Amino acid sequence: MRIFLIDDSRSMIAAMQQAIASLDNVEVIAFLEPVKALGSLAEEKPDLILVDYSMPGMSGIDVIRQVRATPETASVPVIMVTSNTETGLKMAAMEAGATEFLSKPFDQSELKIRVSNLLSIRAEQRKLALQAQELQRKFEEAMARVERREEEIIWRLSRAIGCRDGETGQHLDRVAVIARMIAEELGFDERQAREIFLASPLHDVGKLAVKDAILLKPGRLTPDEFTEMKKHTEYGQEILKNSSSDLIRTAERIAASHHEKWDGTGYPRGLKGTEIPIEARIVAVADVFDALCSERPYKQAWPLQKALQEIMNNSGKHFDPSCVAAFARRWAQIRELFQQGEEGSYDETKTARIA
Repeated sequence: MRIFLIDDSRSMIAAMQQAIASLDNVEVIAFLEPVKALGSLAEEKPDLILVDYSMPGMSGIDVIRQVRATPETASVPVIMVTSNTETGLKMAAMEAGATEFLSKPFDQSELKIRVSNLLSIRAEQRKLALQAQELQRKFEEAMARVERREEEIIWRLSRAIGCRDGETGQHLDRVAVIARMIAEELGFDERQAREIFLASPLHDVGKLAVKDAILLKPGRLTPDEFTEMKKHTEYGQEILKNSSSDLIRTAERIAASHHEKWDGTGYPRGLKGTEIPIEARIVAVADVFDALCSERPYKQAWPLQKALQEIMNNSGKHFDPSCVAAFARRWAQIRELFQQGEEGSYDETKTARIA
């Protein structure tokens, strides 16, 4: 273990070195100038520091403050060595973070015992820190496995929804990718954007509860049938509610509200503006755009530029203006995503696994 001795007196340095010379597995580094000692903290990483109080240019208390302010040494024990016995000095040193005090002139046996005890404590501290790091590593590995399984389950379920509804895997993948682009552009952090990416394919999960006669009807729906179809948002919320998973709770908000409109004319609750969860506002833009650009039995696919203009025209009406602006800022990447699909190079499996 490594000990720093910081004192402007060569004789005092020699006396301290002599006192601890017989300790096993100890490396001593002496400094006559406190500034040089502080400059070596991060690189040398001491396990114990002995510092004089009265030194030219910088006091021992100043040294302790900087030791405590340096992340690598914030928890390193520090012994202040001083001939000053004033109570005020000891209080100031304790406030700065001194672990112990040693009065000059000191007894070498006492110094050796104090150093040995503090090094033992430091050794246990380092051992606990390593154990904590190992536990954190195992926790992160376990969480990564859980997230991979969660992701796989969601994508497989979304494929099942798509098969029943007639949606293609590419549609679900593209909606997810576009939703994540919008989220990133709005300033969501990496984890939040990933949650929206993974949750968005479940936006139509409620269609699993819609009757086949309505869901699979080839022609136009009657008003009553359309009313029933709109209930897929409520069914989706019911399917996903009360989850302990942040991801599934995000999916619930999207499923329940992705057909709400910024101006309050959407369904099922007629929410308006920021009453609509932001995740649903994001997915609404991505879902509508991809639907416009996708061929359906009842319509041809729109050209990309025409679909873009439709999204822009509905900013502030159907869509949150900030989401539309974020969509527009990523337009070059979105256009490339669809052009890849048209050229047959779109790899839906690869895209679906972007995390």
